[in-house]
Amino acid sequence: MPKIEDTIDVQVPVQQAYNQWTQFEDFPKFMEGIQSVQQLDDTHVQWVAEIRGESRQWTTEITEQRLDEKVAWKTVEGEVKNDGVVTFEPMGDAQTRVSVQMDVEGDSTAENVAGDLLGVVKGQVRGDLERFKQLIENRGEETGAWRGEVQETK
Repeated sequence: MPKIEDTIDVQVPVQQAYNQWTQFEDFPKFMEGIQSVQQLDDTHVQWVAEIRGESRQWTTEITEQRLDEKVAWKTVEGEVKNDGVVTFEPMGDAQTRVSVQMDVEGDSTAENVAGDLLGVVKGQVRGDLERFKQLIENRGEETGAWRGEVQETK
């Protein structure tokens, strides 16, 4: 399964960056190809994306969420497998390093051919992080926050 890793520094405090990231339904504002995201409950999120001109749906479960530190998820059903973690590291009072690690797999062999999916998703993640940076820095404040925690279960 292709693994994607990327990092960006944003010029906002860690709490502000984390709070914005927990607004999953705002993801279409900065994530390319994401048509909609619906938070079903505290730990389940329904995704709809356009991939190669076709609509794909999947549901993820938040497996761990620690305030101002980490959001981890895994796919529980659907046409795309997307497991990963986003971490938030304070780099001073008004700067945060946002790091993404994801494993991505399409629902067909054609979508997973020889790094094709990896290259596409890698470029999307870089663009998404840059758009997140613009959104959070230009906005001046987060659009909301979910300050609950989810503990990893084994």
